[in-house]
Amino acid sequence: MRLSAGCELLFEASAPAPLILMLRPRSGFGQFVMREEYRFDPSVSVIEYVDNYGNLCQRLITPTGLFRVETSAVVETADQIDVQPGAPFVLIQNLPDYVLQFLLPSRYCQSDLLAGLANKIVAGIPAAYDQVEAIRSWIHANVEYRYETSDASTSAVETAKTKVGVCRDLTHLGIALCRSLTIPTRMVVGYLHQLEPMDLHAWFEAFVGDRWYTFDATQPKPRGNRIAIAYGRDAADVALATQYGTLNLTEMKVWVNASN
Repeated sequence: MRLSAGCELLFEASAPAPLILMLRPRSGFGQFVMREEYRFDPSVSVIEYVDNYGNLCQRLITPTGLFRVETSAVVETADQIDVQPGAPFVLIQNLPDYVLQFLLPSRYCQSDLLAGLANKIVAGIPAAYDQVEAIRSWIHANVEYRYETSDASTSAVETAKTKVGVCRDLTHLGIALCRSLTIPTRMVVGYLHQLEPMDLHAWFEAFVGDRWYTFDATQPKPRGNRIAIAYGRDAADVALATQYGTLNLTEMKVWVNASN
């Protein structure tokens, strides 16, 4: 399906302030960016760079007062995500170099503290795709999706205890549980068609067999029509707006629509 997606961010600053944005999707597996627009009001100078995870980032200085960012893209997306039950575990010595970092504990995904729960969930299940799917299914069944139950500091360990959170929290928990089984897992932030309520979304990918596969603990079954914007170890790596100084985000709108 061809999707038109975008977001509008409104900032307010009492003085010029640095801002780093990560809002541009790039063509890759499962998506092709056909066209995109990026608008700033008022206009400012922007420098773009690529971070360590391949994400397109924009750095700028916002002016004093109100500053609006609007970005949109038309992207050809896959109607279904690939699934591969039985995809095998990849030995550490056979993993690509860049994948190794996604085995390590990170700020919000303390995989070294969740091995007991992970092993309980996957008991008797063959490694590795089937174990990841068992974890995704367990989170969907046992962790309640509810707004205003967590904040920016909530970690996977806390979500495992409270069993409530939003997409970011469910994703962190899935990542931590998978990494505790020595399965490389990364966080993805982007758009999902017909997400309710509409917002930017988070899910995770696990490296099994010979590639990354998508898993989304917020959904009852695999869903396609996604646009990935950013990849990282956890939410600390995939913030779509990182502001400094006296800059505050006051409003955000997100849309995803079918496009001709």
